Amino acid sequence: MTLLNTTGAIIPKRVILDTNVCLDLFVFHDPRWARLLSALKTGHIQAFTRQDCREEWLVVLRYPHLPISSDQLTGIELDFDQLIQCVAPEQKQSLILPRCTDKDDQKFLEIARDVNADILITKDKALLKLTKKTQKAGLFFIQTPDKFLQSWNEE
Repeated sequence: MTLLNTTGAIIPKRVILDTNVCLDLFVFHDPRWARLLSALKTGHIQAFTRQDCREEWLVVLRYPHLPISSDQLTGIELDFDQLIQCVAPEQKQSLILPRCTDKDDQKFLEIARDVNADILITKDKALLKLTKKTQKAGLFFIQTPDKFLQSWNEE
């Protein structure tokens, strides 16, 4: 169910998208996640990142094995920047996070905590293993894109 504020405006679901989910959305245009991309565009979902994650994204886009021409690169970067809000790092010391076995993925947990995200959307197994811990701590859900879309009703 979509929540509305006192003026009748949609209160968007706050999400974090990991790098691989962003690749699926912006590079591979995976049709399974078309509803997710549409929800970002309509404002039903609000996505957040941090500068270090954005920089990682820009590096990944330039991997030689990705099917991205130099002509497409600017458009992909623009789409990402228009749909994903970059926030400053914040330290909420009172909210201790579980430790991810992949230290490079800890930043996604931190962003989710810092922006009070509802859900971290990922396909990363190390992050998905922390689902019960973040829920038990009263933080955020960690879900695969398909699990998120199965449980999310934008109407």
